[in-house]
Amino acid sequence: MPRVNVPVTSITRTGIAPATEVNGDATNNHSLANDGNTWVMVRNSGSTVARVLSAVYANQVDGQTVPAKTWSIPTSSTRYIGPFPVRLFGTTLLLDVDNAELKLSAYTLPVST
Repeated sequence: MPRVNVPVTSITRTGIAPATEVNGDATNNHSLANDGNTWVMVRNSGSTVARVLSAVYANQVDGQTVPAKTWSIPTSSTRYIGPFPVRLFGTTLLLDVDNAELKLSAYTLPVST
């Protein structure tokens, strides 16, 4: 199956409501649009163990896959993670979770002109 999409909410000067959380899917994992100003809010809804979120690097180095960047999310805690540079993570960010107790939402800051 394809990865589960995490919608990206754009922050505005007038303010926004919190984005709807997407339940972690440890089987199919997740993807989202990445413009380099994107960040994710990850909430561990569990109360027993820390859970792990991983961001997959888009490129190889000398033909070798680079291990994913990982974060441990403590029990009953929320972490704000990002931004994810496009040159490292690509325009489609791939996120892996180890358990459905992780809840994901994504945001981006529009470029000012």
